[in-house]
Amino acid sequence: MNSIPPLDLTQQYETISDEVNAAVLAVLASGQYINGPIVADFEQQFAQYIGTTECVTCNSGTDALFLAMRAYGIGPGDEVITTPFTFFATAEMVTAVGATPVFVDIDPDTFNLNLDLIEAAITPRTKAIAPVHLFGQPVDMTRLMAIARKHSLLVIEDCAQATGATWQGQRVGSIGHIGCFSFFPTKNLGACGDGGAITTNDSVIAAKIRMLREHGSRQRYYHEAIGTTSRLDALQAAILRIKLQRLDQWNAQRRAVAAYYSQLLTPLPNLVTPTVIPGGEHTWHQYTIRLTATDGQTTRDGKVRDRVKSFLQAQGISSMIYYPVPLHQQAVYQSLNYQPGQLPVVEQVAHEVLSLPMFPELTPEQQERIVYALKDSRDQGMFSP
Repeated sequence: MNSIPPLDLTQQYETISDEVNAAVLAVLASGQYINGPIVADFEQQFAQYIGTTECVTCNSGTDALFLAMRAYGIGPGDEVITTPFTFFATAEMVTAVGATPVFVDIDPDTFNLNLDLIEAAITPRTKAIAPVHLFGQPVDMTRLMAIARKHSLLVIEDCAQATGATWQGQRVGSIGHIGCFSFFPTKNLGACGDGGAITTNDSVIAAKIRMLREHGSRQRYYHEAIGTTSRLDALQAAILRIKLQRLDQWNAQRRAVAAYYSQLLTPLPNLVTPTVIPGGEHTWHQYTIRLTATDGQTTRDGKVRDRVKSFLQAQGISSMIYYPVPLHQQAVYQSLNYQPGQLPVVEQVAHEVLSLPMFPELTPEQQERIVYALKDSRDQGMFSP
């Protein structure tokens, strides 16, 4: 029986291989591999797609966050409110610029920041909110921006998993003060290597980011700040230009896959399917379910989820756990002194989540096999406490 991977990039490549190969060879023949017209053209196209006047590409989504915070002067003594349920880079870059991440619990249905808890976390040191559009689900940016305006806070959108997602018809990355994107190969818009981008409507901030990504230099050999080197290679820009033209189609295919998953899984007890909030268009970077015990009690040790994951693996079905340890419980953040149970929802959810295979080319037959295996795992007592 053929195995089902969590993601298959080879099928995507096969559909665009002729274009990609030609574009890569053209870049190699040009001899211009850093910056240049291909990178500039992609920046223009991506800004137009997101709906901003500015796009600055960089080496990674992590660098995008770092450069955005540096450009706004976030540093020692400042606090940035963010989620404990995301990839480490979101909080890591807050710490990297010398600021302190302040973690707010999540909504159990969307996995995003619980906006009801934001204002209680604001202090005189708070400078920004960094929402993460987790798994492709947009945060309610109407509410979030209203809170930010009320308290004169910056909003730095982490859009790494949500390229193409919209809130009230507006693409994420164009709603806050600045948007940060990752083009890591597994993302909905993925390069064939590392890559990232920052989007904004603030030309002054964009110019500062361009300066910071070039060793703090606007003119070669003249440096006005301690910056870094963080550029998108022309090879990656050439590939991303091709993929950007197909992103909406691929996201639509992901939505169809997600809809069929939800249709198949809805009748299954002790399994919670993802919720899509009204006003948002999800891009389904991941399809993440929650597994609970048959006694109706939630599990805080991950045993049910881990048994089901192992059972699926034995059937040739790969699944992933995003994320097993919330950020406030990471060893590096123990000095922040979060107490057990202080963020109860994320501490519970982290032991229940399981991400099923998700990519545009996933077939209905493969999905049916995955769901059958989930049902079989329950019938065999895997959901027992």
